[in-house]
Amino acid sequence: MRQRARGASAQELAAIPWLRTLESPLRERIEASLQVVEVEVGERICRIGREANYWFGVIDGLLKMSNDDAAARPVTFTGVPPGGWFGEGTLLKREVYRYNIQALRRSVVAGLPLAGFDELLETSIAFNRYVLNQLNERLGQFIAAREIDRQSDPDLRVARNLAALFHPQLYPGVGGLLRITQQELGHLVGLSRQRVNEALRHLQDRQLIVVEYGGVRVLDLEGLRTYPQ
Repeated sequence: MRQRARGASAQELAAIPWLRTLESPLRERIEASLQVVEVEVGERICRIGREANYWFGVIDGLLKMSNDDAAARPVTFTGVPPGGWFGEGTLLKREVYRYNIQALRRSVVAGLPLAGFDELLETSIAFNRYVLNQLNERLGQFIAAREIDRQSDPDLRVARNLAALFHPQLYPGVGGLLRITQQELGHLVGLSRQRVNEALRHLQDRQLIVVEYGGVRVLDLEGLRTYPQ
């Protein structure tokens, strides 16, 4: 994918939330170092055991973070929709990846080289706050994901996974409408497309969501988080 990488357009830069925390001329320097690549369905941006050299974020599309191909039982940790940035913990600890990141649909992914990531940590208080907030929110998300993984109720699994994808701080690019198919949602929650369809109808009957063409709109985010209460 590195051979296909290019510089970010003005529209793509505008979709990166943390850039707004930076002041000039640091922002201009970081913008110039950002790389963007278009990935196809099934392509992997990160692989278990590979060295981490970039901090990645989704400009458009949908990715899946999982431990597929690992020796342990396969687990999908989370989906990563537009606005989501990931891998900061791996970069901070100078570790290899302990998860795979795979495209569930054609996606546009941005990458900040490790040198730029380190420079921001050393020079920008606002960026440090952003990363700390990321780590804190993601920890809570992963704890919730482990709890969801133990649940056998398909409606609850779909509800809680949808709520996670609408996280306003981790995924600010989603807004009110998540562009996702029932097949893609099924890959994230470990259910068949038919069972996902049934769960979505139940959640819509509860007036928690509205299923629209090409996606799902949330009407009651707190209701999804606490479903079935």
